[in-house]
Amino acid sequence: MSRRVTYLEEKPKAQVLIREIQMGEIRAAGFVIFRRLSNQIQYLLMQASYEPFHWTPPKGILAINFERYQSEKVTIFYYPGHVEEGEDNMETAKRETKEEAGIDFKDLKLTDFTKSLRYEVKGKPKVSVYFLAELVNPDTPVILSHEHKAFDWLQIDDACKSANFADMQELLNECQAYIDKV
Repeated sequence: MSRRVTYLEEKPKAQVLIREIQMGEIRAAGFVIFRRLSNQIQYLLMQASYEPFHWTPPKGILAINFERYQSEKVTIFYYPGHVEEGEDNMETAKRETKEEAGIDFKDLKLTDFTKSLRYEVKGKPKVSVYFLAELVNPDTPVILSHEHKAFDWLQIDDACKSANFADMQELLNECQAYIDKV
């Protein structure tokens, strides 16, 4: 049985939006981080420490627990970490980027580019919200957590080859087009 729940999601530089979430939908939020080095745009991709060892920007996963759904309130929890009261997609992206890559939000310059990807993971629907941000100091070190086994700064063609998934490649190409316009 599919139950739909309405909840509020705050997006940067935009008004609060109302979205409907399908029962069991997995949510994630993160930054597509780029840097300018020697007149080149490079994207930070991190390789997961679990199979299939995919490469993605840093992001955190959010799930809706419908078993504890009461009235119009939804219990929200993050895994493998935890959620702070009132944490939204932007806060999740900030926290997870610090935890997974060791990069503080103060080291990033946020753009107004945002995109959501919808896909399935192990038969469950998933939505990942990505915000595009530039690393202000290109020499800022990346510090990996246990969730990743490698990272790399890649130009767009190599980043797309490493990403493997068509929707991630499309996201990276749209980020590149946005950067080229600015």
